[in-house]
Amino acid sequence: MPRPDAQVAVGPQRTLRLAVIATGAGLFSGLFGVGGGTVMVPLLVLWLGYGTREATGTSLGAIVLIALAAMLTQGAYGNLHVDDGLLVGVPAVGGVLAGTWLQQKVDPRAVSLLFAALMVATAITLLVP
Repeated sequence: MPRPDAQVAVGPQRTLRLAVIATGAGLFSGLFGVGGGTVMVPLLVLWLGYGTREATGTSLGAIVLIALAAMLTQGAYGNLHVDDGLLVGVPAVGGVLAGTWLQQKVDPRAVSLLFAALMVATAITLLVP
């Protein structure tokens, strides 16, 4: 459900915003291995008026392509450890299923607040040695 207070972009403005969001997500994915949750979800909510659930689902769909491109590029530089990726990725599928189920049960506002708290905690961890 879209945010009631959001200014919904349409036409070329919407396309431009989606392109900026996608470029930022791809850039962050290539640089840091993140992009969907940290770039796409907040911007889809703030710039395009998506609800938290819709932004999360849209981001997850896009991550498949972003992750594939980033993986191939990092692999070309010799930075890919396939065994470790599988060891982390395969069990993560269970986490995805549990997290998606839980997201549908929890109030979207609570999900947004938890996400904001996670982002603040992450920023503090990165800033404080």
